[in-house]
Amino acid sequence: MIRLHVTQPLAPGAAVAPTLDQSRYLTQVMRLKLGDDLLVFNGRDGEWRATLVEILKKGVILRAEDQVRPQAYGPDLELIVAVVKKSRVETIVEKAAELGAARVRLTITQRTNVDHVRLDRLDAIAIEAAEQTGRLDVPTVDDPQKLGALLDGWDPSRRLMFCDETGGAPVASAVTESGPWAILIGPEGGFSPEERDRLRALPFTTAVSLGPRILRADTAAIAAMTLWQAAVGDWER
Repeated sequence: MIRLHVTQPLAPGAAVAPTLDQSRYLTQVMRLKLGDDLLVFNGRDGEWRATLVEILKKGVILRAEDQVRPQAYGPDLELIVAVVKKSRVETIVEKAAELGAARVRLTITQRTNVDHVRLDRLDAIAIEAAEQTGRLDVPTVDDPQKLGALLDGWDPSRRLMFCDETGGAPVASAVTESGPWAILIGPEGGFSPEERDRLRALPFTTAVSLGPRILRADTAAIAAMTLWQAAVGDWER
């Protein structure tokens, strides 16, 4: 059944107005007609069965019928990645959503060559991935922030898995505790010696290796999240 992310509150009988693009998708691409059902979620009220009750010139109206699943959230995992080329950032956001990240934080390092992203585009990618994977929330995507400032404001209760291309412990042996975590992926040129020294000196940081090969940022992000999920994530659910 079609799943759609909406922003309005969901309750029995609640009217839901999808965006114009979503309305076109429902009626022109998926060919829904009056009385047809679909699933909707907003990240707060769980997943609901909804019925298409009106087709207007500028959109459609849905009616929430009954809750199918109560609200649930995935692991408390953030993915922090240095800004790279547009296509690779988009892949990273899509796969982060698929693999259960609650948040994607973009950062600018000393060797970052790209400093502009379209957050609206990345938000749309995250929503689409959430719709397709069955999760009941959508990961937020943050504006790029300099790595130094990000670390200055860090909450020390959140562990940081620092993926260091110069070496570190295997993820399976280094990451053994659940709880709030973040994964840090550097730029294509790697971290500077100064950044690496600071990261390794932080008490909440765990330096890990992703193997003997140099990985591109998008591959590294997918590999790191997969290894983290296998170690302490929610895959058993």
